[in-house]
Amino acid sequence: MKNLLCRRELLRSAARSALAAPVLASLTGLAQEANPPAHHPAPSPASTARRGPEVTLNVRDYGATGDGQTKDTLALQQTIDRCAALGGGEVVVPAGNYSTGALTLHSNVALRIEQDATLLGSGDMADYPLTQVRWEGRWIKGYSAFISAMDGENIAIAGPGKIAGSPEIRGRVDRKTGLRLPALMEFTNCRNVRVENCVTSQAGMWSIHPTYCENVTFREVKVECGADGIDVDSCRHVVIDGCDFSTGDDCISLKSGRGEEGYTIHRLTEDVRISNCTFNDTGFACIGIGSETSAGIRNVHIQNCKCTGTRTDAIYIKSRPGRGAFIEDIFVDGFDVAGAGHGFLRLNTLNSGKQDEFPVPGDEGIPAVRNFQFTNIHLDGAPTLVAGTEIHPRKPLVGLVLSNVTGTCSSGIALANVKSAQIRNIKVTGFSGPLLSIANVTGTGLAGAVSIDPAKLPKVPEPIPPPAAPYQLH
Repeated sequence: MKNLLCRRELLRSAARSALAAPVLASLTGLAQEANPPAHHPAPSPASTARRGPEVTLNVRDYGATGDGQTKDTLALQQTIDRCAALGGGEVVVPAGNYSTGALTLHSNVALRIEQDATLLGSGDMADYPLTQVRWEGRWIKGYSAFISAMDGENIAIAGPGKIAGSPEIRGRVDRKTGLRLPALMEFTNCRNVRVENCVTSQAGMWSIHPTYCENVTFREVKVECGADGIDVDSCRHVVIDGCDFSTGDDCISLKSGRGEEGYTIHRLTEDVRISNCTFNDTGFACIGIGSETSAGIRNVHIQNCKCTGTRTDAIYIKSRPGRGAFIEDIFVDGFDVAGAGHGFLRLNTLNSGKQDEFPVPGDEGIPAVRNFQFTNIHLDGAPTLVAGTEIHPRKPLVGLVLSNVTGTCSSGIALANVKSAQIRNIKVTGFSGPLLSIANVTGTGLAGAVSIDPAKLPKVPEPIPPPAAPYQLH
């Protein structure tokens, strides 16, 4: 309670601005919204100390021009730094086009980008410092994000303005150096982060990437990206609500590290709520869960979402031997699917993603999959309802519910290596062949299912042998 009161006191002065008030005030309730009270750590003496009044600073007062030509990096960063030094508050970016290099946010600072204001990322790689970045589940040397924060808390970004990465920076990795290119936004080891009511655009690299974060909310964000939209990477208590995605790869991807590095660090992704979102993806899936799963992914709730187009599947749950850990407690309730290139759902624990240099060996490295529930699904011409034969036979999926599925599809449900399935109220039309095909499946609602020829099942990869020496972080 003391911690909650402190945060309310910390953001009291935000009421001076009617536009900023909803964002700043919402930070005080973010922890309650994104995680149950039982998860709250005891407040530290530093977090409960009485603070002075907060400030509202305008970047124009510190030299920012907003003319779209002058590089405003120094003025913008100085305003952010001063706001933090004075105890926190709000940094206002008024209308204009602000060309800038990488910016770093600090604790207790809200960045408000007003109507007709745009932060424009520089195309000069010298404007993005080199640091350790997470890339495909491993920590590597790379360029910092356009907007980043590390080891901070109570951070907010709000619109209705725009954050635009440079269109000159294409791709995800520099082909000459192997360095990962800048993400648009990256929050690392932060608590109580909120991004809302803004427009984001990015070219070839992931757009928004929280890593090792707790209590994060994205609300009413329009995400335009040539790659992934929001990649939730080893985070706890995340809310993604009312967002609109147009991406060239996964709209949302949930991850938790790759190979022995991710398995040893053991920072899982858990308690994620995705609701009221619209997805359009031209490269891969609307929601990808995996394939970087080496610390585990659990307790994901997806509600009342809509796919208007996807190159592959609306939902793709994926991993492979060598990842280890688990994917469990995935709940999807209310999903409308149109324009899918492959179908509604694909399940794959055999071969998704590249193999790690240091894979988790043996049966320990085969991901466990448990308790997937999909209810109230509507399909509009999906090629496939469920492609679920790529599940490892040594660790079958335990607990699968498919219930209340309507609409049209070209082919039905194919499952292999599933225990305790519950199939009910599947009322789809337009398909050819059997509605349900199975191999090594137990449960209810399987009457009339056609057996799959074992020779037609996907090949199971060879076991991963133990290493010559035990793995150590290096």
